[in-house]
Amino acid sequence: MELYFSPMACSLATRIALYEAGAAARFIEVDSASKRTRDGADYWQINPMGQVPALRTEDGRLLTENAAVLQHVGEAFPAAALLPADAAGRDALRQWLGFIGTELHKAVFVPLLDPHAVAEVKAYASEKAALRLSVLERHLEAHDHLVSAFSVADAYLTAVLNWAPYAGVDLAPWPALTNYHRRMTRRPAISRAIGEEFELYKQEQARRKKAA
Repeated sequence: MELYFSPMACSLATRIALYEAGAAARFIEVDSASKRTRDGADYWQINPMGQVPALRTEDGRLLTENAAVLQHVGEAFPAAALLPADAAGRDALRQWLGFIGTELHKAVFVPLLDPHAVAEVKAYASEKAALRLSVLERHLEAHDHLVSAFSVADAYLTAVLNWAPYAGVDLAPWPALTNYHRRMTRRPAISRAIGEEFELYKQEQARRKKAA
């Protein structure tokens, strides 16, 4: 497998899933600004949306979109138990992947992190955060994970919640969510993934500063 990723972007979730599974993979870094890989390839030619993650599967297919990529990894490594085994659990997983991708990632964090978004757009996105974080809070007050055990949905939510300080989203009013995020970042695979990607992120920022 080959994972196209940008440091500390949502593709972090797939790195986490691969580490949880103990899977061998090649990681190909994509500069999120220039849309070029570290070896100079034009990422637009690989993924016409220019977004990460993109996963080159073992049989050579290119898979994009977080929900699809994460479920593929879970299905490819069943021994890691990153997907629920029962039908109801799979339905719940799909629901949470959809919630994270649309209600949090795209509706809240993308506008707040976009340097080109105008103040009115950021205010609109910020107003949406409370309801969505409250939904998660109520669930996590009664559950340790989004589904019955750690899953790819937890990997995705952890990756998105990492952005909260940089987006101006204070998680303190949601203590169960705050504690959940703290617990998730202590998992060995997640701690490893975040540590590695944060170093790559700092290197990426230094390269941009030097080039400016």
